[in-house]
Amino acid sequence: MAADLSDRVREIAEERDVPESAVFERALERGLDELWDDVVLSRYFRDDISREEAVKLVGRAKLERAEREREVVEEDVDWGLNA
Repeated sequence: MAADLSDRVREIAEERDVPESAVFERALERGLDELWDDVVLSRYFRDDISREEAVKLVGRAKLERAEREREVVEEDVDWGLNA
């Protein structure tokens, strides 16, 4: 696995003509952004923060997508329980 990761980092760095450290930095930023979005959306769905605050923190598009996804899951669960 470590070799695969090193190979991928090296290939990305070569493709983009950047140092491998820049690839790691960008990967970390992306990962942290995704984890942050998860935290904010969890807080929103637990009613710990308002919809407006969630929109400020993750953006309207991400929030609306999460709301649609949650609605679909709830409909599937309801269907499964009542089928």
